[in-house]
Amino acid sequence: MLTSIELCAGAGGQALGLEQAGFGHEALVEIDAHCCQTLRNNRPRWNVIEDDVRQFKDRAAAFAGVDLVAGGLPCPPFSVAGKQLGEQDERNLFNDAVDIIDAVRPQAVMIENVRGFLDAVFSDYRERLKRQLRQLGYEVDWRLLNASDFGVPQLRPRVVIVAVRSDRSEFFGWPEPNGHNPPTVGETLYDMMAERGWRGAQAWRDQADEIAPTIVGGSKKHGGPDLGPTRARRAWAALNVEGRTIAEEAPDPFHQGMPRLTVPMVARLQGFPDDWQFHGRKTNAYRQVGNAFPPPVARAVAEKIAEALRRPMLRALRA
Repeated sequence: MLTSIELCAGAGGQALGLEQAGFGHEALVEIDAHCCQTLRNNRPRWNVIEDDVRQFKDRAAAFAGVDLVAGGLPCPPFSVAGKQLGEQDERNLFNDAVDIIDAVRPQAVMIENVRGFLDAVFSDYRERLKRQLRQLGYEVDWRLLNASDFGVPQLRPRVVIVAVRSDRSEFFGWPEPNGHNPPTVGETLYDMMAERGWRGAQAWRDQADEIAPTIVGGSKKHGGPDLGPTRARRAWAALNVEGRTIAEEAPDPFHQGMPRLTVPMVARLQGFPDDWQFHGRKTNAYRQVGNAFPPPVARAVAEKIAEALRRPMLRALRA
């Protein structure tokens, strides 16, 4: 089995995708206590390390030889919703990630971030990151991927950075988008909306006939259990969804007006399996879901990485 460590593992979106692609986790590093408990509750055998990545890097060498270093590094430094301080942002962990990669020397690296990472203002920073990884022996590429291209009923554009050791880089290729559209919000959530007997569930399903806008998780300082700022809420209203708050349960039989989503509903829109449970009360649980990397996207990229790492071994065996 191929092995990995994951930085800033969050509630497990990327970790699930890696697991589905055949990677066994040697360690998952996460500073948030609620996220760590989510990981432990769902996968008791995973080695969850509740720590700051900056502190973990001092002992990262203990994991030297794993096949993959992955992570969803904090997005605020590059988010168009923030100040876009990039490297100057105190939350930027790219330099720490490079130090960990240097200590571990995996065969491949996979890092997820927001689309703002590709903005022109960060062009020098991107090229420097590429130089740093090339000096460590990796070929580097990045691509903007939309979750909807991989079966997730949500747009959610995200940048994925992949670095593969130079002697294996020729075997890596980006995953191809699905050849069909994902299900609509109505198709995805109809059974959950109807689970308490809501009489309007079928009509709602027919009206919610597009995929979801990007789900916004918010941060500890900003954002609560809602579906995002005013612009996002208007997009949700067009799908007949009330986005100002998150509900505790599905609509009752006589509910009137636009329904609200529950945390499990949002999790399904993110591509999580229904049995994945999020620790904490509504605000903490929703933030974990909203900030996650959709597992189907992580799986699609990780499968291509796994293929690139296995092909040289298969070639050697055939020889």
